[in-house]
Amino acid sequence: MPKTIISLCDYSGNWAKPYKDNGFDVIQVDIKLGQDIRLFKKIKDDVYGILAAPPCTEFAGSGARWWKDKDPQLLLDGMALIDACFRIIVVHNPKFWVLENPVGRLVHWIGKPKYIFNPCDYGDAYTKKTCLWGNFNIPKKNPVDPKFIVMPNGKRMWKMYYESFKMKKEQRQEIRSLTPMGFAKAFYEANCNYE
Repeated sequence: MPKTIISLCDYSGNWAKPYKDNGFDVIQVDIKLGQDIRLFKKIKDDVYGILAAPPCTEFAGSGARWWKDKDPQLLLDGMALIDACFRIIVVHNPKFWVLENPVGRLVHWIGKPKYIFNPCDYGDAYTKKTCLWGNFNIPKKNPVDPKFIVMPNGKRMWKMYYESFKMKKEQRQEIRSLTPMGFAKAFYEANCNYE
């Protein structure tokens, strides 16, 4: 019987892909797939691991300048998703679990992360400082130099982020929220036989 992985808030399937490709039974849960994690019911099977990547819109430090002017309900809605992730983790009691979110204010509610990385630490040539909380093995790094462009004002900007401004806001958010495949593979290799 294959091991079960629950992948929460993972519309693209990137983070769960290495597990799926290697014979794990992956349950992908995302509102864009018609499944609200707040209503996810306990499954009967044993769960080997849980990957959780809740939306970062209300938590990422990159949006700090707007926090005080936002409707407080947006933060409450974001916290409901974080709470749902933790409820699913607690009731399934997996061998390993991990919750991902960019550097920001989530530390005020769930504490200091276990690990912080950039995609360029795992072979994807860009930066996006990302925090991981949970019970998991830290993946082995495979660093590369990030690709930047220099703006007219002399500031460096991650190339993919700059190019994403040509897209609609929703497309830009979706691309920036994708789990980098280098990290996904390294995380899989470190945790597919979790001890």
